[in-house]
Amino acid sequence: MAQCHARAFDGRGQVWVAREIAELLNSPHVFALGDARCFAIGRVVAGEAELLTLACDPAHQRQGLGRACLADFEAEARAAGAEEFFLEVAEDNSAAQALYLSEGYFEAARRKAYYPRQGAAPVDALILRKSA
Repeated sequence: MAQCHARAFDGRGQVWVAREIAELLNSPHVFALGDARCFAIGRVVAGEAELLTLACDPAHQRQGLGRACLADFEAEARAAGAEEFFLEVAEDNSAAQALYLSEGYFEAARRKAYYPRQGAAPVDALILRKSA
């Protein structure tokens, strides 16, 4: 997972290392799905599901894997009692935004200058939501 995450987010934000992913997966209410090409990590607490990350290896993008992982995340979250989904995406990640918006997510809030960018100004985080 860490290798896929590193390739997916290379040069665009913080990459999660294996230790961080393992610690997260040991947290209560957290689940992961997907495979070495594309995966999602989420959690469900008190009826809300948060998509913590969705990473697709660039060599496997534009094959529907991200959309499939997102659908699997939503199904797993619904089964765990989620009534609403939310996530955070960088304003400069237009491919991810296009996916989420096409699946019914909408911008609910914005965190100004949230994501640092090496050699550039930080970019906003968009908080997207969707009802289950």
